[in-house]
Amino acid sequence: MPHASTAAVVPPRAGPQAPAAPVPRRVAAAAVAGNALEFYDFLSYAFFAVYIGKAFFPAATPHASLLTTVAVFWVGFFTRPLGGLVFGLVADRAGRRPAMLGTIAMITVGTLGLAVTPSYERIGIAAPVLVVAARLVQGLALGGEVGPATAFLVEGAGASRRGRMGSWQSASQGVALVVAGAMGALLTSVLTPAQMQDWGWRVPFALALLALPFVVVLRRAMPETLAGSRAGGRAAPGGGHLAALARVRGRAVLGVLSILGGTVSSYVGNYMTTYAIATLKLSPVVAMLASVAVGVSTLVFALLGGWLSDRVGRKPVMIWPRLGVLLLAVPAFAWLVGAPSAWKLLATTFVLSALNALSAAPQIVTLPELFPARLRATGVSLVYAVGVSVFGGSTQWVVTWLIGATGSAMAPAWYLVATSLLTLGAMLALPETAGRPLDGE
Repeated sequence: MPHASTAAVVPPRAGPQAPAAPVPRRVAAAAVAGNALEFYDFLSYAFFAVYIGKAFFPAATPHASLLTTVAVFWVGFFTRPLGGLVFGLVADRAGRRPAMLGTIAMITVGTLGLAVTPSYERIGIAAPVLVVAARLVQGLALGGEVGPATAFLVEGAGASRRGRMGSWQSASQGVALVVAGAMGALLTSVLTPAQMQDWGWRVPFALALLALPFVVVLRRAMPETLAGSRAGGRAAPGGGHLAALARVRGRAVLGVLSILGGTVSSYVGNYMTTYAIATLKLSPVVAMLASVAVGVSTLVFALLGGWLSDRVGRKPVMIWPRLGVLLLAVPAFAWLVGAPSAWKLLATTFVLSALNALSAAPQIVTLPELFPARLRATGVSLVYAVGVSVFGGSTQWVVTWLIGATGSAMAPAWYLVATSLLTLGAMLALPETAGRPLDGE
């Protein structure tokens, strides 16, 4: 485990630059709206995995079909590091706004592919191939979204408000979960199972396509927050940029480990819809409401976590809720599995998601505070994309496999415990960054 030395983690300050002017809240809303929409597009796949599996990945047993479907969910994470690198470099060399416009264009292509691809029954093997391609494009877009958007939010706030502003990165994921879960609950309550399987699961993706042009308009009006923006000027060669990143790999490794537990917790929460249907045998409507519970708790407690981190520091708000997840995961799942019911499902998902959101908000704000302006978007993009791709993307497949291999519905709880232990060690090693000037200011 890397050492906690601040000198080893925080780089020497770059030469003075004029900081970007504070970003009005209504302008920051453009970054938040786009971020929420991209997460909505990406995560809706998880909520409708049972239906997507039957449409594109027929198999001998329902469990095998589901396992294949969540494996393709994981495939969407393979291109996230590449997206983080490409759009991170764009954001650090040309500006945050061009990168965020590019990711919106990419997510449009991927979402369109999912919405219109015919089923396996109609076009055979071409159907799963097209779905995999669409997921790869979605992953490329989302991998490139987080770094520039987080850098934009943090750079657009004063030192005393960076936690509150940056926490909207996590909170926007809560918004995406609420909308996707509510959409799923509505569709499963008004459509028959046959209609849901035939075309109902495509509706959320089609509606997202209608909203994307409005996000593009909002983002085109955004200011640039990259201090001393090099947009239109000479840019450092990509190789030099990557070499500079290699010199700060110690803090990058700490960053990846620090988000491990949070991303696993997030994707266990997203998996609860599938878990409720396939493992607990609860109704699809109840299962979709679990996603709403996750989204509401993520939205509320991420904002609370960001606010608290501005007042008491990043590390306490990161560490104590993560310890809560570690201690509560096993008893909470045992209580749920012992006698599954709607209210137990909602209570379990709400509490664990609330603790995770409290911890995740200051953690995501810490990442851009660790990197200098010239590396910030790329550094955050790669750290987040690698951590989420390796650990978050595999979560649903690992949990589904563990449940099948062990026959135990407690598998998600033990996976939460193991990953939270690793993350607590990394969080203890991170420096405290609250209230410090950003490098480049």
